[in-house]
Amino acid sequence: MTAKSMKLMHMSPRDTGRRVGPRHDLGPMNPRNLLTSLPGSPPLRRWTTRALGAALAAAAYLVCLPWDLRNRPETPGAINETSPVTALGVTALTVSMLSLAGYFGFRDRLGWALLLVAAPPAVLMFVSFDSHPAPDAAPWPLAWGFFVLVMGAGVLAVAGFARLFRGSEN
Repeated sequence: MTAKSMKLMHMSPRDTGRRVGPRHDLGPMNPRNLLTSLPGSPPLRRWTTRALGAALAAAAYLVCLPWDLRNRPETPGAINETSPVTALGVTALTVSMLSLAGYFGFRDRLGWALLLVAAPPAVLMFVSFDSHPAPDAAPWPLAWGFFVLVMGAGVLAVAGFARLFRGSEN
């Protein structure tokens, strides 16, 4: 026996870097993976989670603020047009977006949280506002800019707050 083989015989599994016993990483279905840091996770899991987050943000906007593409007046000759936006819908959208912002703020970088949570509703809102024929001086670009600023600030604030609860290993 050589000195090297003698040394290996007396080393514990921890010293050799080999795993002994059951694997604790059970793949993508492991519930522990739901709160691990995304930048350090495998690329497929990282990008799937990000795509799912962006899809959830877009779906929340579409469900909570349905589009009425007819854009019709309530009564003939009225100036005001109907809107499917309700206080309950805005509240539900706010809660869902802030929940997603907290989740992605905890798991990912702040820039990704902003891109994944605030960008899909902002794009959908732009498409919704732009799809209606406007008079000469339409206020929708200012309204869109204001709402995007409010959404972005809220997402960044909640994501930044959620980052405070990350452990030192993240």
